[in-house]
Amino acid sequence: MEATCSCITAMAVFDPWPILEFCLLCGGAYPSKRPTARHSSLLKSTQKSMLLVLLCWCIGATVLLYVLYSWLIPTAVQFNGSLALLWHDVIVERALDTLTRSTRPQRLLKAVQKRATRGDPQSVISAIDHFCRHSEWAMNVGDEKGSILDSVVSELNPEKVLELGTYCGYSTVRIARLLPPGARLITLEFNADYAAIARQVISWAGLEDKIQLVEGASEDWIPRMKEHFGIETFDFVFLDHWKDRYLPDTKLMEDCGLLRKGTVLLADNVICPGVPDYLEYVRNSLSYKSSYFKSHLEYTKAEDGLEKSVFLG
Repeated sequence: MEATCSCITAMAVFDPWPILEFCLLCGGAYPSKRPTARHSSLLKSTQKSMLLVLLCWCIGATVLLYVLYSWLIPTAVQFNGSLALLWHDVIVERALDTLTRSTRPQRLLKAVQKRATRGDPQSVISAIDHFCRHSEWAMNVGDEKGSILDSVVSELNPEKVLELGTYCGYSTVRIARLLPPGARLITLEFNADYAAIARQVISWAGLEDKIQLVEGASEDWIPRMKEHFGIETFDFVFLDHWKDRYLPDTKLMEDCGLLRKGTVLLADNVICPGVPDYLEYVRNSLSYKSSYFKSHLEYTKAEDGLEKSVFLG
């Protein structure tokens, strides 16, 4: 019996369950006998071995999950836009929302408040870029495509700007900081929670005087622009909202007379997730002169780009 016990104890680090079965059998075979000191020592040794195995398993699983989460999977999805969106925008976001009991926009706002200087738009942009590259991906236009956006805005120097899709206010701040004195930027956001965060980001950047954030659906507000805001036409329109609304909203702006000869439309994410119907329209319409700026999906190496379309009237 002792030899058997010694063998089983030695195997405990590999498979602890036979030990449990052995102890149960011993208890059932000798119900009237009190455990000896040797039996008690064997039981304690077995328990320690089981705890050690469990601890090693937990540490190994934790290390594996950390490597998968922080390095292996993000690296693997860097070059595939669809996988990158699935990983960052669905799996990771939902997991962190559950674990932290907060939302990604709320976590982004905290990063801005922690790292950015109040009243300094560039520091707000840098804080968001740092958060998205080193902490948590977010669906902003991003720093790489953001430089293209900066170039278009600086070249155009628009006075009346419409942004479709505010999200947390990243591109709103990028655009507004480059506008001349007296310019107006109207930005539309359908999601009330996003809009609440964007207002605080815009306020932190000190750009409230240039930006008017409006909550609601683009198809509801575009026809009311002239009446509600006194806007006749826009000089520049940035499209970065629901991808299935790019084309309908562009046609709606045409019908409502909000585009003049020379108005520039700049559309984000035309490759990933992609807007094939919009691209087909602006590239083949005689009313537009379009050009494509190749880039990457925000904070990844997957191909994406911006489509610049000049309205010819």
